[in-house]
Amino acid sequence: MINRRLIRIKVFKVLYSMVASGSDSLVEAEKALKYSCDKTLHLYYFILNAAVALGNAAEARIQTGLKKFNPTPEERNPNRKFADNQVSAWLRQNERFTKYCEDHGLVWTEDLALVIRKILAALSEKEYFKEYMASQTRSMAEDCALFVRIFSDPELFEDNEELESFLEDMSLFWIDDLGYVLGVIVRNLEILGKRGTMPFPDVFLKDDDREFAYELLRAAVTGYHKYMDIVVANTSNWDPDRVVITDLVMIIQGVAEAVRFSNIPLKVTINEYVDISKFYSTANSRVFVNGLLDRILRKMVDTGEIVKTGRGLIES
Repeated sequence: MINRRLIRIKVFKVLYSMVASGSDSLVEAEKALKYSCDKTLHLYYFILNAAVALGNAAEARIQTGLKKFNPTPEERNPNRKFADNQVSAWLRQNERFTKYCEDHGLVWTEDLALVIRKILAALSEKEYFKEYMASQTRSMAEDCALFVRIFSDPELFEDNEELESFLEDMSLFWIDDLGYVLGVIVRNLEILGKRGTMPFPDVFLKDDDREFAYELLRAAVTGYHKYMDIVVANTSNWDPDRVVITDLVMIIQGVAEAVRFSNIPLKVTINEYVDISKFYSTANSRVFVNGLLDRILRKMVDTGEIVKTGRGLIES
């Protein structure tokens, strides 16, 4: 599930936390990384489970209307298309999905009922939802297409401030991962619409990525002080008070990656940390990280401290 960009971000956060706290325990760092990665998978299941919660909320709304003393014609003869949608039903009936959610507490409880009702109310005003409800056809493909629109709608999930507040209370690890998780959910719903089933992801996309995550963390933690000295030596008029700590951690992690992984091109490593700096540091960090990391890595290639193998891995 987790790609290498997100792995780099998670390692960066663990390394930054260690530096900020003064810790140098690799064991604790590895535990923190595992916990962070596991929480991303938990977020995937929790957000996907919102499809079940929305279906349940739609059913509850119908039942409330039917119980009114003087229901409107619409309440007396409700459109059940969304309440009976096949995506919610498939997830609700899938034992593997429901067991994972229940075992890890990834269920939309009463505390979150208001959030779901507000999402459902906002959804009901969307033109794409009105078109869906007006259509006489019913199929898994159509229902999946609807939920692709729902989970892709920033107003409903990614930019929903109330949901963000609840997620932050549930886990500090979840907020930064929400956009990525929504993308995975959308891709898997598209698969469900085409095949009638969907994959259940593991924490990592493949075993190589798991190895990459822990090897990168170990290289950065064990080599931190050595790479710090290299950064200082390559920074004119070094003043630690003027260097943003996030930039320093990113550059050291970038050096660790370049040294440890001979099969990753320097350009890839540099570009990755420059991109990450746009989101986790200052407005000027992109230029600083790019310039200093590029200079350090190319010097280390010249001195033989970095050796890249494979065709095309060293750019002129």
